[in-house]
Amino acid sequence: MVFQETTQCYIERNGCYLMQHRVKKEKDFNKDKWIGIGGKFEPGEDALACAVRETMEETGLRLVIPAYRGVVDFYCPPEPPIRMHIFTCPESGFEGDADHLPDCDEGTLEWVPVDKVTELPIWEGDEIFLRLLAEDAPFFHLELFYDGDRLARAILDGSVIKGE
Repeated sequence: MVFQETTQCYIERNGCYLMQHRVKKEKDFNKDKWIGIGGKFEPGEDALACAVRETMEETGLRLVIPAYRGVVDFYCPPEPPIRMHIFTCPESGFEGDADHLPDCDEGTLEWVPVDKVTELPIWEGDEIFLRLLAEDAPFFHLELFYDGDRLARAILDGSVIKGE
């Protein structure tokens, strides 16, 4: 199976994650959702290089010490499957002016308290990996199967945790 390779980074500062509210593009798979910082691989990039580049492009921040936390595979027919590489970055792990972020052409950037992120409009499966990040879980592989916007099935490290 061929996946579209992407990254997502949850940058931490003062008990908050830097989140992007996807409201700027008319045709956007994540329209109106809140997501971390990231995007698609460019030719020749690996996950880390993509996370660093996307973070710089979208926020002006330079990742110095990101942590590779897991892989999430999304299946949402008729869209092609997506493999998302998840990173976190502590406040001491990035450089740049976190108080004056540039205007991002994909969405509005906002520092959101970590414990409030799941109250925002996010993908249902995001709650699972955000919980894993909060619990400081070891490296994980999560498979999420969607029927439209509804999470139909979730498999964490080979074990079904939702659905049949």
